[in-house]
Amino acid sequence: MIDFSNDTYLWLKAGHIISVIAWMAGLLYLPRLFVYHSELKAGSEASELFKIMERRLLRAIMNPAMFASLIFGGLLLADSSTDWSARWLPAKLVCVGALMVTHMKMAAWRRSFDNDANTKTQKYFRFANEVPTLLMVIIVFLVVLKPW
Repeated sequence: MIDFSNDTYLWLKAGHIISVIAWMAGLLYLPRLFVYHSELKAGSEASELFKIMERRLLRAIMNPAMFASLIFGGLLLADSSTDWSARWLPAKLVCVGALMVTHMKMAAWRRSFDNDANTKTQKYFRFANEVPTLLMVIIVFLVVLKPW
């Protein structure tokens, strides 16, 4: 366990919140791009433009934001003030794990679009777009309300 000063802890918390917001923005936007991309003809000019947008969003925003969220969050967890007996905390960590799996699925879908091999429909991606939203809502309720 680490004993961060109050100022350091607040800086880490701010970094965590900022990186989570950036990560969530990507998790909410990328499947929306997939919705529109899935309706385009493979190899078309528009499809090639979507490939660039999707790749840049994942690599330049989502991946760094996810790693920053995990680093800041991990440091916050390592602080001596963390109450490991709080039952809401493991539930939050399970939801964070689900966000990471969702992120990896989106990366796989992006690769299938990049290879002109997507087989999913726009309806599928509309549904997939709701997964990070639901997980985000659960996480916020757990962290703010600390129900258990």
